[in-house]
Amino acid sequence: MRNITVSVPDGVYRAARMRAAERDTSVSALVAEYLATLSGSDAEFGRLEDQQRRIVSEIKRFRASDRLERVNLHDRALH
Repeated sequence: MRNITVSVPDGVYRAARMRAAERDTSVSALVAEYLATLSGSDAEFGRLEDQQRRIVSEIKRFRASDRLERVNLHDRALH
């Protein structure tokens, strides 16, 4: 585990201390949690991009008319 030093304005620090107290944790733990979400979000985004590419590659042809006739579409909108 690494230690880091971060400088923030007094008001930001006070607000962070209050938020940490509300959560029954420390400012350090809040910062660590935030930084962890940043590192995980890139991996999650990449995973979702891969999933989207895979799904799109499986779609050979899509036409709405294959699934629903125009008359039925308008009937459905009225109900």
